[in-house]
Amino acid sequence: MHPSHLDAIRRIEHAAHSHPWAESHLSDIERRLGRNQVLLVNGQVVGYFYAQLVAGEGTLLNLAVDPAMQGKGYGRALMNQLLALLEQEQAESLWLEVRASNTPAIALYDSCGFNEINRRVDYYPTADGREDAVIMVAYLAQGDDEDDLSFAELLG
Repeated sequence: MHPSHLDAIRRIEHAAHSHPWAESHLSDIERRLGRNQVLLVNGQVVGYFYAQLVAGEGTLLNLAVDPAMQGKGYGRALMNQLLALLEQEQAESLWLEVRASNTPAIALYDSCGFNEINRRVDYYPTADGREDAVIMVAYLAQGDDEDDLSFAELLG
């Protein structure tokens, strides 16, 4: 993600979300611990994610694909890129929250190995009230575990 991508990110953010992020969040592309990336197709931003990695735990903060480009696998490509990046950095998990009504996103996350673990009731505003946030997590592969001791082995 580069400052030259911000105009496209703002346009997509406002087109893709009923309650878009504030300008200050979108423009903070070099935040400490951030893992922010865009997906370019023919030199054009078609999607992006904002994520962070803290103490081995990744958090997906925002992911969006231009509504005109949805349904072409770009959301999956972004998610796969984030998962690969976090695995490379030896993260243990990736957490996210998603609107309960966003069934396409939930289906994508399910297919990428996420599981619902909780809900925040009435968390997100809607045009006519509020809706739940579905909290999901994916546990990431940690490579070869042959050298890891089991709990029983530690106790002797």
